[in-house]
Amino acid sequence: MRFWGILFLCLIGSFASAQDKRASTKFVNQALIKFRQSKNNDAIRMLTSAINADTLNDDAWIKRGFIKSKIGDFEGELHDYNRVIAIHPDHKWAYISRGAAYNKMKKFNEAIDDFNKALSIDPKDAEAYNNRGFAKKGLGDKEGACVDWNASRAMGNSEAAIILKNNSCK
Repeated sequence: MRFWGILFLCLIGSFASAQDKRASTKFVNQALIKFRQSKNNDAIRMLTSAINADTLNDDAWIKRGFIKSKIGDFEGELHDYNRVIAIHPDHKWAYISRGAAYNKMKKFNEAIDDFNKALSIDPKDAEAYNNRGFAKKGLGDKEGACVDWNASRAMGNSEAAIILKNNSCK
C-alpha cells in the first residue's frame, strides 16, 4: 500500500507542475496583450505572476527583462537575464539581451563578454555580432566594430549595412 501512496503523491506532484506551467503560460500571453496596449507595468505584474507560477519559465524572465528595459529599469533587466542564465547557462538570447543591457549602461567590456558567450553558443548569430560591434565602438575600437558589423551583414542582417554606412566602415 505504501508504494501506491508514494506513486499517487508523485502523480499529483507532476499534475501540479503541469498545471503551474499552464498557468505560467497563460500569464505570459496576458502580459503580451498588456505590452501591446503599452501597459508596461501591468505586463510586468503578469510576468511576475508567470514567474511565481513557474520559476523555471525562461520565456517569462526574458520578456519581463525586455519590458523592464523599455521603462528604463536596467538593473531589474539585468537581474531577470541573470536568472535565465542561472536556469539555462547556454541560453543564447539571455546573453545577447544582457549584453544589450550592458551596452545601454555603457559597460562595454561586460557587453563584449556576453556577446562572445552568445557567439560561442551560436557562431552564426548576426544579432550578437551587430551588438558586439556597438560595444567595440563604445570602447573606441572602430576597426573591430566594423569587422563585427561586416560579419553581421554577411549573415543577412540588413540593419548592419546601414550601420556600416553611418560609421564610414569599409
